[in-house]
Amino acid sequence: MRNFLRLAKPASHNAVTLVAAGSLAIAVLAWTATTYAAGPDPVLARVNGSEIHESELKLAEDELGPSLPAQMDPATRHENILNYLIDMKIVAKAANDRKLGDTDDFKNHLEFARQRLLMDALLNADGKAALTDEAEHKVYDDAAKQIGGDQEVHARHILVESEEEAKQVIEELKKGADFAELAKKKSKDPGASDGGDLGFFTKDQMVPEFSAAAFSLEPGKISDPVKSQFGWHVIKVEEKRNRKPPEFEQVKPQIDSYITRKAQAETVTKLRAEAKVERLDKPADAAKPDAAAPAAKPDAAPAAKDAGAPKK
Repeated sequence: MRNFLRLAKPASHNAVTLVAAGSLAIAVLAWTATTYAAGPDPVLARVNGSEIHESELKLAEDELGPSLPAQMDPATRHENILNYLIDMKIVAKAANDRKLGDTDDFKNHLEFARQRLLMDALLNADGKAALTDEAEHKVYDDAAKQIGGDQEVHARHILVESEEEAKQVIEELKKGADFAELAKKKSKDPGASDGGDLGFFTKDQMVPEFSAAAFSLEPGKISDPVKSQFGWHVIKVEEKRNRKPPEFEQVKPQIDSYITRKAQAETVTKLRAEAKVERLDKPADAAKPDAAAPAAKPDAAPAAKDAGAPKK
């Protein structure tokens, strides 16, 4: 027997699922399906004479997708979602026969969901309108300028338990031992298999003691023993350079998310300022507006940073 309740696990961000359980989700889905798609909308199934259209399948997929296994193949995914819609139609009819949709509680929930969907529609529209090529490149250029002067170092290190071991490593290096090969043999760091290579990093991406030593060395030089919370390090600097921002396309998704959320937050703030809000649950001097709705709160502006080495 199909378990339609399992498939109905809600997605956290959607207005329907914030208030939905059972009949409410059914009612809102039916309401939105009428405006979802223009043009051809094939009928996929009929349940007691009620049609299920492709547009409804798409809506349900948007709702249920996050709760379905990511590795599920498209055919199985289609089958599961369509079966969910069939079960939904059957249960909805039973609920309607019992006149559950006529209760005040249902109507209140439905109105709440309707208003939430309208809010989402407006915020989505304003967010999309803000996503212009000009806006994207302005955010990128501003972020790129902020990191353009940062210096980064490409270094290797050998991590050992004691200062004495670190001194012995340094002696071997002075005698001509290859740093990378010595790291593979003696370093206890997980990156030892790569010859202790840490790639490029900025000062804030390593613990202070390590960064201070690495950034004070010239390329090709080897440090004295450096103590950190992880043990004793011997550091070799391979190269120094001014940090380069990543390519625009690499950070475009983060930029788009920032622009969208910023525009949505501005919409909420503007409308809130224009509205007459009366708070009757607390004194007037305490009824100051809180921050914008969580759905409209912007992310922090993207810093257009490369993926750096983790803090050591």
